[in-house]
Amino acid sequence: METAPNVSARGLALRMLIGLGNPGPEYARTRHNAGFWLVDELARRHGGQWRNESRHQSEMARVRIAGQELWLVKPLSFMNKSGTPAASLASFYKIAPTEILVAHDELDLGVGVLRLKESGGHGGHNGVRDVIAHLGDIFWRIRIGIGHPGSKSEVLNYALGRPSPTDEALLAKAIEDAADALPALLEEGAQKAMMRLHTRTVG
Repeated sequence: METAPNVSARGLALRMLIGLGNPGPEYARTRHNAGFWLVDELARRHGGQWRNESRHQSEMARVRIAGQELWLVKPLSFMNKSGTPAASLASFYKIAPTEILVAHDELDLGVGVLRLKESGGHGGHNGVRDVIAHLGDIFWRIRIGIGHPGSKSEVLNYALGRPSPTDEALLAKAIEDAADALPALLEEGAQKAMMRLHTRTVG
């Protein structure tokens, strides 16, 4: 991973995919851990073996997808401190923010909706906020819609709660579709991947 991969002119040169979430079994199936769900699915599909990297406060797995070597990362610092592990790994492996994709849950999207974007603000997401504080805002994001409870006062319990069986099925399908689209992102570029993700049928 010390040198940049050989990428086609059309593909996106990613070297790290960071899933945001909270460590521990009590959080494993909560809505807020949707980013962890995606990197776990990618590790499962592509033979990645998770290992604890305590110096970077992370679990990491190395995979090859569409000919590119990619680090999958789960920060173990808890959501609000996600930027510290992200910055530590980016510095150690000499990875530019533009080579990083962050996967996270998104209250402002319907359950199971997927959106890919580059740069921008944090939208109130504390994990993304902390990554921006450490890396700047020029990194790729895949936003995984979890829906909104309808009241700001209910957001914390909602995000840290487990989805209903119906919503969990929608989220599971979204994770599968996001994992399916990653090779297209790496081989064909962001526009093709966006078209695929943004026009998919939810439900």
